[in-house]
Amino acid sequence: MKQFKTESKKMLDMMINSVYTNREIFLRELISNASDAIDKRYFRSLTDQSFALPREEYGIDISIDKENRIIKITDNGCGMTESELEENLSTIAHSGSGTFKSENTDENISIIGQFGVGFYSAFMISKKISVRTRAIGSDTAFCWESEGTEGYTITPCDYEPFGSEITLYIKEDTETENFTEFLDQYKIKGLVKRYSDYIRYPIRMDMEITKPQYSDDENAEPKYETTIENQTLNSMVPLWHRNASEVTEEEYNDFYKSAFFDYNAPAKTIQAHIEGTVEYETLMFIPQKAPVDYYSKGYEKGLTLYSNGVMIMDKCPDLLPDYFNFVKGIVDSSDLTLNISRETLQQNYQLRTIAKSLEKKIRSELSKLMTQDREKYTGFFKEFGAVLKFGVYNDYGANKDTLKDLLVFKSVATDNYISFKEYTEAMPEDQKAIYYASAATEELAKSLPRTNLVRSKGYDVLLFTDEVDEFVATTLGTYADKNFINVTSGNLDLSSDDEKESVNTLNEESKDLLAFMGEVLKGEVKSVRFSNSIGEHPVSLVSEGYISAEMARVLSQLPGRENMNLAQTVLEINMNHKLTESLKNLFESDKEKLTAYTEILYAQARLISGLDVKDPVKLSSQICDLL
Repeated sequence: MKQFKTESKKMLDMMINSVYTNREIFLRELISNASDAIDKRYFRSLTDQSFALPREEYGIDISIDKENRIIKITDNGCGMTESELEENLSTIAHSGSGTFKSENTDENISIIGQFGVGFYSAFMISKKISVRTRAIGSDTAFCWESEGTEGYTITPCDYEPFGSEITLYIKEDTETENFTEFLDQYKIKGLVKRYSDYIRYPIRMDMEITKPQYSDDENAEPKYETTIENQTLNSMVPLWHRNASEVTEEEYNDFYKSAFFDYNAPAKTIQAHIEGTVEYETLMFIPQKAPVDYYSKGYEKGLTLYSNGVMIMDKCPDLLPDYFNFVKGIVDSSDLTLNISRETLQQNYQLRTIAKSLEKKIRSELSKLMTQDREKYTGFFKEFGAVLKFGVYNDYGANKDTLKDLLVFKSVATDNYISFKEYTEAMPEDQKAIYYASAATEELAKSLPRTNLVRSKGYDVLLFTDEVDEFVATTLGTYADKNFINVTSGNLDLSSDDEKESVNTLNEESKDLLAFMGEVLKGEVKSVRFSNSIGEHPVSLVSEGYISAEMARVLSQLPGRENMNLAQTVLEINMNHKLTESLKNLFESDKEKLTAYTEILYAQARLISGLDVKDPVKLSSQICDLL
């Protein structure tokens, strides 16, 4: 028995116990090596026809012997000579594929192996590995055998075909390790589909298929017959390698549904081949519906990452920003620099380059969907709009310019979802701001006193009903040089000069009354005043300062802020309502009743604004007393 060198022993032990963190990938590595061997044979056949096989005859075969705990992987690739066995399998970290790749740059050759260590991942599940191989053009076959770090043997053997056969003798189960699972045909089939589905050569295996056999007697129990079918386990040609013009919508939809477990077809399919600093292909999908766990902590974003058709990472989070985390799909690149185990990447700049390119592509395609199919985009936005809005607000607005034109909101004038661009383009010439009404529901936002005032001026109002909406407007600040103004803001300023003079006169005349009412509501409102901007409503709450009443309601739901009065509000009383004279008379004749009136009016204003009444029992008693 030959011995590995001392350094190689240490590295082999590291291969088995440290480098690979997922035992399942042994099959990916061995299949990738087999694919490389077939690529080498095919490449050599281009100049020497004696090496050639018909293209359809190339393939990789897997067999399972449960009784003897054996798995075999066979290929009809280039095979290995005795010296190549010594060099490639007995010198750890030497890669024949890596050498071949460096010497040949033909674009039709897609060599996967780089480091020469993938083969040893099989020792994670194997107590012994045997490799029988016969090199193309050689009269002699050789067998390489090893039980791990103790050493290896290379001897002549009987092996008729050109290519290689790898035999894995699977370890016995322990109290903590289940190795028998890898002898299950469906487990192996699943690993092929998961990691090697797009290897360009067929991966075949005999599958036991049990089917019911029915008789003519309807009452008879069906008998079951087990047959053996040789099945091709992999798809071979990835959908994203085909020209988009050759792929039907049905094929895209079927791929999406099966790959990402969605009953619905995608709202948008994105396929692209990108060339540049890093070359890659991508097939992405914008879902119609959010998955059930989308807004939970357990949801994982990311695109499936492939290198030359071999799956490297199921969900690579670095490829998507958080605000596009709903996107499903794959990225396949031959330019990726992988680490020694091919489980992670070595150079993050490659991922950053791809991610930046993907971000631009996704944004562009969403913009197209908004323009070309508003109904479908609106449906998408109802499902995922919140994450786009949070993308504007998060990171201190760093991504607001990327996302602002993807946002749509319900408009009072159109009763449809429109963008900020569409809103500003439809504005009358005299309109100076973008007006919005913020409330818990559309109906409540539409019924706010100030909403009706803005609409009476011929201006449209956007309805903000998500908790993050007002924070988005605050983060953006302006759009097309127009400020965002909440209709409940104290600086709405839509009155004429005559109207302003009239209300100012009344407030001056009634300053003692208003001061008394303000004292009654001390700590609740900043002040009380008369207004002519409420329409037919008797009272209204308006905000002064950075935080509106609705924003304060949202913030009050955060831990530690439950009892904080974050908004500076003003109680406005409609100067044109008959209530005004009643208040004046009560101030002169019955201040106790005026106190009750004031508290009732404040509670009414809170209800109109969609806010809670702090003491509903007291309010009920006060109303009953007045009645």
